[in-house]
Amino acid sequence: MKIQELTVEGCRNCHAAKNTLEEIKTQFPNLEIEYVDMMSEAGQALVSRFSIMSAPGIIINDVLFCTGGLDKAKLIEYLKTLS
Repeated sequence: MKIQELTVEGCRNCHAAKNTLEEIKTQFPNLEIEYVDMMSEAGQALVSRFSIMSAPGIIINDVLFCTGGLDKAKLIEYLKTLS
């Protein structure tokens, strides 16, 4: 499984989402996490592709999961369905 977090420097929600992702990583050993700056060329391509309007953007296995924040319980439930 691959999660991409699209982040913006100085974003509190992005920082909180990163902490959540790092915390749950131990529960899902096959989880790969990539952090992408929304302002980078790669980040802008993902923002455009998924029409992301707020940070962070969370993409799981090439599907937009959420934007603007991250609900830990919903994330864990979703990842369990993919395992």
